[in-house]
Amino acid sequence: MESITFEEIYKAWKSEKALFVKESSMATYTMLAEKHLLPVFRNATEISEADGQALIIRMIEQGLSHKTAEDAIIVLRMIIRFADKRNWWRMRPWDLKYPPRRNKPGLTVLSPQTQRQLMKYLSAHYTLRNLGIQICLNTGIRIGEICGLRWSDINLQERTISISRTVSRVYSQGEDGERRSVIIIGTPKTESSFRVIPISGKLAKLLESPMRHSDKDNYVLSNKSDPVEPRSYREHFNRLLRELGLPHINFHSLRHTFATRCIESHCDVKTVSSILGHSDVSTTLNVYVHPNMDHKRKCIDQMLRALDRGDSSR
Repeated sequence: MESITFEEIYKAWKSEKALFVKESSMATYTMLAEKHLLPVFRNATEISEADGQALIIRMIEQGLSHKTAEDAIIVLRMIIRFADKRNWWRMRPWDLKYPPRRNKPGLTVLSPQTQRQLMKYLSAHYTLRNLGIQICLNTGIRIGEICGLRWSDINLQERTISISRTVSRVYSQGEDGERRSVIIIGTPKTESSFRVIPISGKLAKLLESPMRHSDKDNYVLSNKSDPVEPRSYREHFNRLLRELGLPHINFHSLRHTFATRCIESHCDVKTVSSILGHSDVSTTLNVYVHPNMDHKRKCIDQMLRALDRGDSSR
């Protein structure tokens, strides 16, 4: 085995990995490596299971989420696997454990009353950016997806919106050590995120006028050839909430609100999952379907009534 440092392996891995993954994914990998792995393992010539376990504990104690720690370990394993294939290091099986998760706060969702208040305001104060919020409340699309939406993605005759691109700002560290950010217009991350979503007649009517006066290749939020970036759009949304005196929520809560209203309206979960672009219906179930005590009681009552009917038919 050669005596080669983790930093040297990382640089070689980074150069090769960038050839095979999306730029946005690579930016995430490098951010995790340069923020959490290099400061700890830069000069290491081997990394043990104990080192990996210590990294997890350290990150959790620093207040980082389990998700961040898990993602950092995934990148660490990728780099070590890369080194193993080149006979620089040897990769051994690791059995890593994570501390118990803290209770997560519940989803932030607009109440029906607040949602109606917001939608009434948006209808009365037309701007393209306000129109984008209405689209999100009616379709559950993500902020990167609404920023990447072009007029050509909207079919008023079929009353559909096609999701095929997303806008994101990613951060990376150059060879000179400087951190830079760049706007990326790319494809959705997963196959299921490519989707066609039906829209209501009411939303279609709101879209008619601006579509008639717009270049089909322009982005909806800007009506220009360049998109509005997610950070700027979040700031617009936050200002709107302050102006209306509404409780602060993050932009992603619009997606949660859409999904919650669908579930409350007894839409089947498979359909909701498809509209949201979830790769697995279990994601929708785990996030949005949480039966309350009334639902549980009704379920048991239905079961007992069915059992009684079976006895009476004999």
